[in-house]
Amino acid sequence: MSVRRFNWPFLAPRYWPIRLGLGMMKLMVALPFRGQIAVGDWIGRLLSHIARRRRRIAAINLDLCFPELSPTEREALLEAHFAALGIGLFETAMAWWAPDEKLRDLVQVAGAEHLDQALARGKGVILLTGHFTLLELGARFMTMQQPFHVMYRPHKNPLYESAQRRQREWRSRLPPLRHDDLRGLLRAFKQGRAVWYAPDQNHGLRNSVFVPFFGIPTCTITATSRLTELSGAAVVPYFPRRLPGAAGYEITILPALENFPSGDVIADITFINELLEQYIRQAPEQYLWVHRRFKTRPPGSPGIYPR
Repeated sequence: MSVRRFNWPFLAPRYWPIRLGLGMMKLMVALPFRGQIAVGDWIGRLLSHIARRRRRIAAINLDLCFPELSPTEREALLEAHFAALGIGLFETAMAWWAPDEKLRDLVQVAGAEHLDQALARGKGVILLTGHFTLLELGARFMTMQQPFHVMYRPHKNPLYESAQRRQREWRSRLPPLRHDDLRGLLRAFKQGRAVWYAPDQNHGLRNSVFVPFFGIPTCTITATSRLTELSGAAVVPYFPRRLPGAAGYEITILPALENFPSGDVIADITFINELLEQYIRQAPEQYLWVHRRFKTRPPGSPGIYPR
C-alpha cells in the first residue's frame, strides 16, 4: 500500500521567515488604527538604523531632489520617510486582510466622477499613480470604487509573490496582468476595464527616455504613451495620501488627461513626471525613496549610488 505524499508549496525552511512575517502582518490588522500608526512609526525608525544600504540610497535621492532644504531638514525628511515605510507594513496588511467596513471610515475620495466618466467611454482606463509607501492600501481604496487589473512585475521571492498575487486578485476582483502581457492588457482595455499602472521605477534603457524628474534627467519608461496610442484608453491619474495625526487617508482622482498622447513622446512622459512630482511634494515622506530611481544614467554621466 503506497502512502500519499503531500507536496504543499513553500513548506521548506527557507520560506519560514516569510511565512512568519505574513502571519504577523495578518495579526496587525486587529490593532486599532492609531495603534498601527504608532507601532509602524516606531518600527520604521528602527529599520532606518538597520537597513543602512537602503537608508543611504534614500538619503542620496533626497539630497538630489530637495537641494532647497537644509541638511537638517533633509535628515528629518529621511527619518519621516522610514517612519512611513514602517507604517506601510501595516497599510499593506490592511490592504490585504482588513474588511471593507473597517476601511470605509478611514478614507475620503475626491474626484470619483472622473473615473466614472472615463470608463463610460468604453475604451478602458489606465489608472496612473506612483510608488508610494501606501501603494497597496491606496489600490485597495480604489477597488472600493471600481474593480481593476493590476499591472505588475513578479516579486523575486516566490512565497511573497504568491501571497501578493492572491490578495491583489481577491481584492481587485480581476486577475493581475504581468508587465509583459501586452495581449492581455489590450484585451482588458477592449472590454472597457481599468488597469492599475505605475511607470515611475527604473527598468533600464529599453523603451525608456531621459526626461526631468525633480530636475534630474531620469530614465523613464514610455509605455504610458505607447499603450494609450495603441488602445485608445483614457489615462486617469490618482494619488493616495495618509493624512497627518492618524486622521485617515485621502484619494485624489484627477480628470482623464486631455490630448494624451500628444504625438510627442518626450513631452508626454515629461508631463507625467511633472504631475507625479507635484503630488509627491504634498507628502514627500510617503514616496518610495529607497528605490534607486536614478540608477540608469545618461551616456557619459557618473553613477550616483555606491556599489
